[in-house]
Amino acid sequence: MYNAYEELFDRVKKPGRYTGGELNAVVKDWHKAKVRVALAFPDLYEVGLSHLGLRLLYYRINDQKEFLAERVYAPAEDMEAELRSADLPLFSLETRHSLAAFDLLGFSLQYELSYVNILNMMALAGIPLRRAERDGAGMGFPLVAGGGPGSFNPEPLADFFDFFLLGDGEDAILEILTIMAAGKEKGKSRAELKKDLQTVAGVYLPEFYRVEYLPSGAVAAVTPVNGAPPVVHKRVIPDLNRAYLPKKDLVPWLEIVHDRLALEIMRGCTRGCRFCQAGMVYRPVRERTGKLIEEHLAELLKNTGYEELSLTSLSSADHSEITELAGRLVACYTPEVSISLPSLRLDAFSPELAARLQGGKKSTLTVAPEAGTDRLRRVINKNLTEEEIIAMARTAFGGGWQRLKLYFMIGLPTEEQEDLDGLVTLARRVYEIGREFHGSRARVTVSVANFVPKAHTPFQWRPQAGIEEIREKQSFLRRRLAGAGRGLTFSWHEAELSFLEGVFARGDRRLSAVLAEAFRLGCRFDAWADKFRWDLWQAAFAATGLDPAFYTTRPRPREEVLPWSHLSAGVSPEFLWEENCRAEKGIPTPDCRDHYCTGCGVCTVFDLPFPPAKKAKAGGGKDA
Repeated sequence: MYNAYEELFDRVKKPGRYTGGELNAVVKDWHKAKVRVALAFPDLYEVGLSHLGLRLLYYRINDQKEFLAERVYAPAEDMEAELRSADLPLFSLETRHSLAAFDLLGFSLQYELSYVNILNMMALAGIPLRRAERDGAGMGFPLVAGGGPGSFNPEPLADFFDFFLLGDGEDAILEILTIMAAGKEKGKSRAELKKDLQTVAGVYLPEFYRVEYLPSGAVAAVTPVNGAPPVVHKRVIPDLNRAYLPKKDLVPWLEIVHDRLALEIMRGCTRGCRFCQAGMVYRPVRERTGKLIEEHLAELLKNTGYEELSLTSLSSADHSEITELAGRLVACYTPEVSISLPSLRLDAFSPELAARLQGGKKSTLTVAPEAGTDRLRRVINKNLTEEEIIAMARTAFGGGWQRLKLYFMIGLPTEEQEDLDGLVTLARRVYEIGREFHGSRARVTVSVANFVPKAHTPFQWRPQAGIEEIREKQSFLRRRLAGAGRGLTFSWHEAELSFLEGVFARGDRRLSAVLAEAFRLGCRFDAWADKFRWDLWQAAFAATGLDPAFYTTRPRPREEVLPWSHLSAGVSPEFLWEENCRAEKGIPTPDCRDHYCTGCGVCTVFDLPFPPAKKAKAGGGKDA
């Protein structure tokens, strides 16, 4: 088997995607492991290896003597063709075993447009796609599991997966594997094993819930069976300082999307942007202390040799020790090591500190106004005014930066033509300020995404703009921004891609049929614009008799049973609805770490202390 794969590597463009053997990779004795896990990322190696969560679980599992974890990423088109031609199964990087040989196949569910890749990876390994088919085959195939943000509404995948893990996985994965090891030793059936897994907090087994539908197509009820709880609550690690941290990290053979050492310094966000799913489902905020961060970074740098590190979180600038911590790290490691945040946002950092973190390199600063007017920013709870944005731009350009990136969304709830006009005006004003300081060298990039309502957010009830409406808005922006100057560039997301994302973001179990049909028709790598085939997706919806607009452009009433109503991220539906109503009135909600408890409910549900207050940023930067 090993030599057969070796021959394939000579015939693909990037064999480093498949060879394994990276620095700090872990290869364990296959036969000594009680439970063997394949950790799968349904996108290319360059994307998947950049994901911190999968690497964390990789080391967490392999640090246990009795367990084994290996990795697999979605094969590119050339490798898929080679595997099919040679009649070889998709394999793990570490020992090149077929995915079908593992006890557990765990997928990272990071974005909806990767779902067809999951089916393709299973098929390439010879694993039956549907859970019922695998159950009928006895213990011959692995249990298929999912985790990550997609697990908070995994219903479109319900027919394919055995279980999902909601929330933090570092401790839960060991509980799951311990149960599996005991079950294997006792010769338990798949059904018995899954019944045991139901006892693990955060584990959701879709087959233990019966879904009924109204004549309208909306969900009528989600009823637990076989002793399942009415609501599955996510798993939460209460103290991040006590959470597992690996002593090493993988160093790839080839360049990946985020080719640097990354350390999570904080989990959760309380800014309360009403469109942001991550900001809701990863609450509450938990921080690692500066001392722990420094100690761990020293060890990781020694064991990887990286010359660039990133302090990651949803909003790293909000860490209560960030100013002092960044100063100490800069003093200790620069100029040998470059230190950065995922996004050096001028609205949360002083230009002086940003410059120090970049080692004096003034590359690009990112500001995310999200909307074109103050009114619409109040609707989405992005508490940043136009004058503050202009002041930030002037400070940045005056401080030596020549490049600024502005992130916006279109299709937001209550958006009007005046908001699009405001977006153009704001972008032009920022560009003119850049020209005042740097002339023709000034660069402003306007990046516009399309709003997609997500589960467990205040906008989960809101309609999504249709494809034609988004195209019209994009066309308007292109025309109005085109004549501002060569230094002002405009980029956007394809309307069809966002529309499909919206279908699966708030979809139900009936969409499993659409996914299976799209896979059969040849859909792959839908998140990549050059691979996306909207015509095939339209055919898949037509073949299954489902209307995608039912899941996107249709507003949902408060009383409707949502497909994910039996899954809880800890934030109460009452709070989300109240935020939705406040949005309609343009009433902002403050960050609880700056002001007072806003009653989202997450601290109460998990009996956790109120999150630590943020400290004032150096230079008096204003929080967004």
